Amino acid sequence: MTDTQAKPTLEMQRNRAEQQARPELDKWRNEAEQQALKTLDNDAIAAIEQTVQATYSIAAGKTADALKGIEEATGKVNIVLARNPELALIPVSVEALIIDTAPRDIDDIEKLADAADKAILVDDFPTARALLGALRSEVRVRTYNLPLGIYPTALQEAARLLDKDSQAASIALLAALKTLVTVDQVTPLPLLVAQEAINQAQTSAQKDKNAAQKVVGTAEFELNRAMALGYAGQDPEYQALKDDISNLKKQLKGTEDTTSAFSKLKARLGTFLKRKSDRRTSSTSEQAPKKAA
Repeated sequence: MTDTQAKPTLEMQRNRAEQQARPELDKWRNEAEQQALKTLDNDAIAAIEQTVQATYSIAAGKTADALKGIEEATGKVNIVLARNPELALIPVSVEALIIDTAPRDIDDIEKLADAADKAILVDDFPTARALLGALRSEVRVRTYNLPLGIYPTALQEAARLLDKDSQAASIALLAALKTLVTVDQVTPLPLLVAQEAINQAQTSAQKDKNAAQKVVGTAEFELNRAMALGYAGQDPEYQALKDDISNLKKQLKGTEDTTSAFSKLKARLGTFLKRKSDRRTSSTSEQAPKKAA
């Protein structure tokens, strides 16, 4: 088995172990995936599938079938264009993963971050990438998108080449598939854990304020951990959240009603988490997804 083949197997094994140890991880991953699946466009998916089928037809020497596939793919893309003239990217495939490689201890996180900084300073990017990869604790939703500005032109070029040079047409189709744009949406796990801890603390506070204080302490730790892991650690909202947590802890030590403090903290954390989760980064895909849906 090659290293490339072994990677998915190891990833799957780790994901299964994490899901058994922390069932909420699978819940969060499924929720994120289901939300992303709602954005997929069936006509765009069909265009990708027809493109792939056309490359198979060319390889089999079935030029007429290949042309039919390209024409059908072009037709589907035109439907998508007509329906979404203002959009540049149309989602065609999605995958959601839990990536939780970061240490639990904040001191260990800071040591890894310092080592990554030093590696970058001396242009040792392979080491820096490995170190930064060990500083992730997130739900990552990756969406593959058909670029409406490029894909139709690539199909037209493949059709033009088909009668003259089938090999060149196949290369053009493969190039079209490689123009798919990946968009990553990342939700920090520590913030999800903090949110869950605050919910649990509110329930506990009705019977046992001491127990609630401990759970709020967990939320505070996870908030600090999110900052240390670089999930927009310089965002001033972190300090506002820490202030709200500090105020809540003081109230839990006394006799006053904590309903308002919990509501304020939950609302602020929910808004902050949504803002972080809505942030997206994109890049051109190196290869088409294995499945269009």
